Amino acid sequence: MSTVTLYVPRDSAALALGADEVAQALRAECARRGLDVDIVRNGSRGMFWLEPLVEVALPEGRIAYGPVQAAEVPALLDAGLLHGGAHGLCQGPTEKIDYLARQQRLCFARMGITDPLSLADYEAHEGWAGLRAALALQPQQIVEQVMESGLRGRGGAAFPTAIKWRTVLNTPAQQKYVVCNADEGDSGTYSDRMTMEGDPFMLIEGMAIAGLASGATRGFVYIRSEYPHAMRTMQRAIDLAREAGFLGENILGSGKAFDLEARMGAGSYVCGEETALLESLEGKRGVVRAKPPLPAIAGLFGQPTVINNVISFASVPLILARGAAFYRDFGMGRSRGTLPIQLAGNLKRPGLVELAFGVSLRELLFDFGGGSASGRPIKAVQVGGPLGAYMPESQWDLPLDYEAYAAVGAVVGHGGIVAHDDSVDLAGLARYAMEFCAIESCGKCTPCRIGSTRGVEVIDRIRGAGDAAQRAQQVHLLRDLCDTMLHGSLCAMGGMTPYPVLSALNHYPQDFGLDAAGAAAA
Repeated sequence: MSTVTLYVPRDSAALALGADEVAQALRAECARRGLDVDIVRNGSRGMFWLEPLVEVALPEGRIAYGPVQAAEVPALLDAGLLHGGAHGLCQGPTEKIDYLARQQRLCFARMGITDPLSLADYEAHEGWAGLRAALALQPQQIVEQVMESGLRGRGGAAFPTAIKWRTVLNTPAQQKYVVCNADEGDSGTYSDRMTMEGDPFMLIEGMAIAGLASGATRGFVYIRSEYPHAMRTMQRAIDLAREAGFLGENILGSGKAFDLEARMGAGSYVCGEETALLESLEGKRGVVRAKPPLPAIAGLFGQPTVINNVISFASVPLILARGAAFYRDFGMGRSRGTLPIQLAGNLKRPGLVELAFGVSLRELLFDFGGGSASGRPIKAVQVGGPLGAYMPESQWDLPLDYEAYAAVGAVVGHGGIVAHDDSVDLAGLARYAMEFCAIESCGKCTPCRIGSTRGVEVIDRIRGAGDAAQRAQQVHLLRDLCDTMLHGSLCAMGGMTPYPVLSALNHYPQDFGLDAAGAAAA
């Protein structure tokens, strides 16, 4: 019998569900039976309800089995796992699983297919094609390609990526930097972690292209401290890329330089804000800087700095490899390309879904997410992290688009979606948003530092108010406080905390003891 290749993910979510134990059981049982297998630890496909997912490579393609536990390995082998045999856990051909087949994977095209640390695997799946194309262009031409693609920052602010790059390119300096914000701290988000653990060379390639475009020769990946697996994988991938000539003083013999290192984050949510991140990278306390100057002009160590998040950089290699028009053809309006959307919370099928902008929340919740895991009606959906708005059912048919969401006081953010069923108390979640801000605030500005603390107190008074008049007075005070935080905070930490609070108040007044019109109920 020839060697059979099996794939078992090394993604953190899969590991938490027992993937290491499954891989060990497969090795041991196959050895006991004299079966010749090669077990590849790939990235996750993003179907977390099926993890650990085991795939067997056959001439006609991969066959998937999941969720597999170590104790089930002998029975799977008895059923003919190595030949794609029938079993209750068999999901059929991986690529035909509806959840995957309906996606438009550009960034995540290699995810779960390749060995994350195999340079040969990466190159065989269009890896480094974007970097090679960029090396043949002038910096301004690279910037123009990214501009024409319509790529906007995927970290939440949605600022046009090429404008940052062009600003750094046009700002004279002896040293320029590229910084990747991989401090992925939003609830329900994991696309950055999946990228670093499952396809790290894609991020390295995107950052190297950004360096060529902007004239930067040094880069840093600032990785969330809660991501030890991502940290180790990125460090190893950077070493491998450098040894192979994709990083260093002479990239692929071009005479152009760019080198990279990974840095562990400081464990602070506010360090996800770009200027606080830069302070932390410099070895200081993560406190937000006043702007101007913008980081593109005076960023890391006071030098011009390109700072984008993981998915922004990861989108770039494909744009250079296939051309701006290819990428721009996906999406709608000013929201071009695809977004890796992360489904979490009370859903039957949580996971990573990459689609072009324009998909509706209803499609994501039910066609992909399968509805609530509890079987109860979904009541509220928070989009865009802990500071994103709660969206009621009346807004679930809006297209996922930066401008469409902004028009109703919501944000797409980093693409995290957290669903709650009808047992949730929105007043309690609004209180949590204020409390979260109070705990995580860097303390530099008064609206955020003091406003969030007062916000917790006011919501407590609303929930405990004995009569309608008291409740109405406190609701008015809460709205006034939110207005101050929204317009007076130094950064998005305090400026966005009102989003979940006001959306909860506006769309779920009954949870605050108010009537449908928002008036205090007697």
